Amino acid sequence: MRDPQSIAANEDARMIPLWSIIVAVAAFVLVEYYFWLILPQQQHHPPPLGFHIYFSLSGGVLIALYFLMVGYVSKDAPRRAMSSRFWILICFVMPGGIGAVLYFLLRQPEVSRCPACSTHVQSDFHFCPQCDYRLTANCGNCFRTVRASDQFCTCCGHELAKDHMPARLRVLGE
Repeated sequence: MRDPQSIAANEDARMIPLWSIIVAVAAFVLVEYYFWLILPQQQHHPPPLGFHIYFSLSGGVLIALYFLMVGYVSKDAPRRAMSSRFWILICFVMPGGIGAVLYFLLRQPEVSRCPACSTHVQSDFHFCPQCDYRLTANCGNCFRTVRASDQFCTCCGHELAKDHMPARLRVLGE
């Protein structure tokens, strides 16, 4: 497994890098420049003003969003132990945002560290694969995730008090 970057989930502003914001603004300005200064000189019959405003703004916004999305992928992929270069290339090669749709459909869960042995583990793991440390509260019968405050499993009805959940997980639920 690749070594993931750690960016806290609550730091959403850092998920779009500065270079991506600068490129998006520059692309928006270039599209507007083209629509308002270059394109009218090449047309004998300009479109109505409403169409001109609509197409220039929507084109500029779509191009800017495209570059912001590529920037987001460049920051989000390393958090999930995925190759950011590969996914940026896919986003550029696949036309019309299909690369971004593929990224969001195929991306891996976020990766975190085991508190006991510092191994990289996926966020949906119940136990650490290296040291068998219990990462989340789960049912001892069906092993599905439960809240630490639950008394019974919502899937199989197993009484969770019999599982002897570690005290650190019980405290989180209170």
